Amino acid sequence: MHSLIPRVAARSGDDPIFSLNAEANRRRAAGEVVVNASLGALMHDDGTLATMPVFAEALRAIDPRRAAGYAPIAGPPAYLAAVRRDTFGPGLVGSELFERSVAVATPGGTGALHLAMVSFLEPGQAVYLPNFHWGPYGTIAEHTGRTVETFTMFDANGAFDCAGFEAGLVALVKRQGRALVFLNFPCNNPTGYSLDQSEWGRVAEALARAASFGPVIALTDLAYASFDSGDRHEWVRALAPIAERVTVLAAWTASKSFTQYGSRIGALVAVAPDADERTRIHNALSFGCRGTWSNCNHLGLLTMTAILTDDALHRRADEERAGLVALLNGRVATFNRGARGARLRYPRYEGGFFVSVFTPDGVLTAAECAREGVFVVPQDGAVRIALCSTASADVPRLVAAVARGVEAAMAVAR
Repeated sequence: MHSLIPRVAARSGDDPIFSLNAEANRRRAAGEVVVNASLGALMHDDGTLATMPVFAEALRAIDPRRAAGYAPIAGPPAYLAAVRRDTFGPGLVGSELFERSVAVATPGGTGALHLAMVSFLEPGQAVYLPNFHWGPYGTIAEHTGRTVETFTMFDANGAFDCAGFEAGLVALVKRQGRALVFLNFPCNNPTGYSLDQSEWGRVAEALARAASFGPVIALTDLAYASFDSGDRHEWVRALAPIAERVTVLAAWTASKSFTQYGSRIGALVAVAPDADERTRIHNALSFGCRGTWSNCNHLGLLTMTAILTDDALHRRADEERAGLVALLNGRVATFNRGARGARLRYPRYEGGFFVSVFTPDGVLTAAECAREGVFVVPQDGAVRIALCSTASADVPRLVAAVARGVEAAMAVAR
């Protein structure tokens, strides 16, 4: 006799990426020189976790008695206002779009994604994703009784498939009466791809046209936006003109942008043109907070508020982050040079934690790499490479191993 309900009884307790990381660490501890390009955390070239000292300094200045108390369910108002300003950027603070936004605090970006899924989709309905997406999107969907529907992310030329995106979206809205779309740009996980201005415009037009068939909710997952080589607020300008027809959401997080993976500081931001609808959305999101995690890490929220609102701290954060972006961009440049020389096939990659290399067999390619002590994450038709955790000097070895792994997969496919 099993005590678990049937729907969850066969679930695995292992996360495949964390399992790969554990294997890489085990072999390193045994004396092997490995390249661990599996885990999505930014590391210095010496293998230590890259952090921003300003956060620790701001944290120490918080009154412990204040931090020990419960945070408001939806989050402290000063924190929410600061996050909204950071989300939309200085050019839109005070704009109509900004004034029509509300926000609630969440435990990291994952909390924001969970809250969006349970608030804007009925059980049994599907969230709309590209075929290359962060695996836990599917985990959240399954855990909450939702499903996943995907579209092919890239066209024959390697660009974002806007036509395919729209066709699948319209079909989904017609079938289930609504659609929640997750757009993990810029610096998509797992491909590193960022939509350019033209692609953002076409995506916005597609969302608006699909909204004529039923409610469409577009969530931009900003997990890696601060590491974009271009304008991280391009998405705002693209979606602002359609905000009258499409509910615009943003999942904001301090995990990557402030190197605070473990502090679990995030927010879900929502834009609605109608005041009554904004109230309904805020009430529903606050209810969801109370019914899921109750309230968030108060010390983290207060620390993040200080950094976002104090000019000196904010400048320091920007300067410290710029150094980390430069570190990562150096690896990106080295990878691009080597990958082009090895004739690897991969999407446009200009910045971000990850890149995906196409292969006929992701599992076989990853296994071949692991035989050489290089750890990458297998996907359907690709392997994901975490340059964020790869030392600059190891990038050429990484590229060479992946090239041999792809060749092995191609030989089997032939």
